[in-house]
Order: sequence, then structure tokens, then C-alpha cells
Amino acid sequence: MKKIVLTGGGTAGHVTPNLALIPRLKADGWEIHYIGAANSAEETLISQVEDVTFHTVSVGKLRRYFDIKNFSDPFRVIRGVRQATGIIHKIKPNVVFSKGGFVSVPVVYGATLNGVPVVSHESDMTPGLANKLCLPFTKAQCCTFPEAVKYAKGKGVHTGSPIRPEILQGSKEGGIRRYGLNHSRPVLMVMGGSSGAQAINQVVWECLPKLTESFQVLHLCGKGNLSPVLEGTDNYTQVEYLNEDQEMADAYACADILVSRAGSNSLCEILAVRKPALLIPYPKGASRGDQLLNAESFRAQGFSYVLQQEEMTPETLVKGIEKLYHDRGALYEAMATEPTANGIDNVLDQIYKYAK
Repeated sequence: MKKIVLTGGGTAGHVTPNLALIPRLKADGWEIHYIGAANSAEETLISQVEDVTFHTVSVGKLRRYFDIKNFSDPFRVIRGVRQATGIIHKIKPNVVFSKGGFVSVPVVYGATLNGVPVVSHESDMTPGLANKLCLPFTKAQCCTFPEAVKYAKGKGVHTGSPIRPEILQGSKEGGIRRYGLNHSRPVLMVMGGSSGAQAINQVVWECLPKLTESFQVLHLCGKGNLSPVLEGTDNYTQVEYLNEDQEMADAYACADILVSRAGSNSLCEILAVRKPALLIPYPKGASRGDQLLNAESFRAQGFSYVLQQEEMTPETLVKGIEKLYHDRGALYEAMATEPTANGIDNVLDQIYKYAK
């Protein structure tokens, strides 16, 4: 039987593409193992998946700034390499697929010491530190964005990102019923990310009377961010967050247009479900700047429009949303012909190509 080791973790964003691959790998007859950190996001998520064996290794965080733990964490990484080397030697996989995050470093090194080929994936426009350290030991680096290929030193392949099939199985009617909407006017869904985005929330609330003249607004506010005074407002539904795939799938299905941050995973889902979006990326000071690059890539490819947070006011937001809705057909057509809208097949092609 063919065997594969998946790795990646630290955040759910490093795990969900692996989760998207697992059903296809099972269907193709692979024995699947996952190496991650104990008591981690990856252990929590993978423990819910049948027929995947989870193994733990020691992990040390890799920092670009001074911290007292910088003196001890390298020893955790070295211990993790020894552990991963032993696990991989015992499993004898045909290939390792790495999604990044600090846990991937000892696993990739352990695979290399065992002569096992590695394929990696980079979600962001510029590579994270873990993927930079692993790149010399990989056969190919799958990239979500076409611009990221140039950073992979000849190993980059524009594949898009694997998308969980559940996200694509939403029901428009199911979403309308679930969120108390109707067919009287188009649905604008506002997403601020898993923890919400207060800057977007505040401006949406300020221009809500104008927005609800033309749209029904489905507002994902983020945990703890609901506005009690707006409960019961006509053509406005607010929820903290959607914690099930079907809830999110139905929300996407019933939405006509979106307002969203520009995180890589969100953009990949937006492209996969083909929803025209107005992107409001986190400004440079609030992140390492990848959302700005992500948003510009989607704008340049004709998938989305962009409004910078520094330029966002009630007036500019309403104007941007109205233009988005007017031009939605052109954006939809650009997304409909994009071959990397769902990267499952493209990523599996690379995995199967290099599996020994």
C-alpha cells in the first residue's frame, strides 16, 4: 500500500489544506499518517478524521526577534528531528507533504535523512520562515499565488490551494432559510476573519441604513462582536462566526457578493465558490503585509476589487460595494475560467509525481 506523511500546523490555516486532500488520498488507496505537535491545532483537527494515524514530535518556535526561548527552542527542534527521523524510518512512506508551520521543519529534515521525497505548499505571497528553511530539501513547492513561484528558486509550481469539498456543497435556499433572508434583494456577506475585524464592523454599522436600501446584509462580526442595538434590523442578519462547514457553505451559496479581509485561506475559498468580493486587507502595521500583496494579486487577476483600510469610510465602502455589484459579472467570468480555483488536483499531481 502507498503511504504518505502529512505535516503542517500551529494554526488551522496550516491544517485545512491537508484536510481537503485526505478524502482524495483515501479514495486513491493511500495509508495516511500525520506528524504534528502534541496539544496543537493539528492534533485537535486530525483527531476527528478517521483512518489517519497521528504522531507527535517536539517543536521549537523559529523567531526572527530576540526572545529568551531562542536559546532553548533549537534543542527542541533537534529533538524533533530525531523523533521525526525515527517515525518516518518506521513508516517508510512514499512521500511527505508539508503545509508549513514550525512543526514541518523537523519532519522535512527527518524525511530527507530517510531519503523520502518532500513536496511542500506555500499559501502566502512570500514564504514563511519554516518553508524557507525547508525549501532546499523539497522536490517542489506548490504555490497558491502565481507571484509566489519566483521565491521558490526554480521549484515553484502555481497550483492554487486545496479546498475542502464541503465548502463547495452549500445550498442557496438552505442559506436563505438558515439566516432568515428572502429573495427580495441581493445578499451582501461581510466577513472579518475568524476573530472579526472591528474596523470593518464599525464602518458597516455606520453605513447600514444605506446598504440595506439595496441589499440584505449577512454580517459575520466575530466572536463577542454582536451589536445588541441592531438585532431585528430589517434586511440585516448578524452572527458571531460560523463553526461548521455546512454553515459556511450555505452562507457562501446564498451570498451574491462579499466584503472580506484578504487572508490566503479566505481568498482561496472565495475563488473556489466564485463570489465577487471587495477586499479590505489588513494594513501593513497590523500584519507582515501579506494581505496587501494577496489582495493586489486578486485585483490584478480580475477576481476582486480592493479598498485599503486607510481609505475606508462609510461613503467609500458603499461606493465600492455598489461598483462591485454592478461589475460582478466580469469578476465571476474571470474566476470561472481560472484553473487553480481548487488546487486539489494540481497539488496531488505534484505529490504523485515525486512519490517514490
